[in-house]
Amino acid sequence: MRGLILVEGQTEERLIKDTIAPAFWPWSLFLEPTILVTKMVKDGPNFKGGVTSYERCRNDLAKLLNSSGGALVTTMLDYYGLPSDFPGMSTRPNGSPRERASHVQQAIWHDFGEPQNFVPFLALHEFEAWLFSCPSTLPDVLTVPTQQPEFARLCNCYDSPEDINDGHDTAPSKRIMQMFPTYKKTLHGPTAAKRIGLNKIRSACPHFDDWLQRLEAMAPGPPPSNNDSDARTV
Repeated sequence: MRGLILVEGQTEERLIKDTIAPAFWPWSLFLEPTILVTKMVKDGPNFKGGVTSYERCRNDLAKLLNSSGGALVTTMLDYYGLPSDFPGMSTRPNGSPRERASHVQQAIWHDFGEPQNFVPFLALHEFEAWLFSCPSTLPDVLTVPTQQPEFARLCNCYDSPEDINDGHDTAPSKRIMQMFPTYKKTLHGPTAAKRIGLNKIRSACPHFDDWLQRLEAMAPGPPPSNNDSDARTV
């Protein structure tokens, strides 16, 4: 079974290809990332990456759904900085960040007529939050061991990395850049996430785990369990 994932940029594309997609192969679900097209330039190439408006995002999602042939269609977009014209943004409940993001996901699904092969997903609050699932991996990847105690202290300040807020100066990516000025999103981000591993990220990030559980439920079948390893591979 094919799964088409609309992503924001090259970082998310690499994460899907290197880490998430291989974990779903035993489930007979083959995930393919597609980068969101945000700007068309006359007589030139497309500029890709980032969510600039719901209209552009909706156009790309409509193309995926119309060409999917019944394949699973999902998204990996950041909740942080999501444009205000997205469905559900103006009616978000006064709940937890997870509840508010889930409300917007549901509104996007409703806007498309609630197709059974469509699973919108918004990362809380952005990709970098998942890098806080381990207190030592990112400093190791960046070869800055002197910052490991401070990074670990920050990791331990929250019940979940997904609780790190969406403030302009305190979002996950902003905190990482303040602590590690040499951090390069497309280079170090996917590498650190792969080393941390999906199981550890899932256990620390319930909203992310919920998304993967929904994909598992739509897959043709779980991997064989008659071996020494855990049947749950993602």
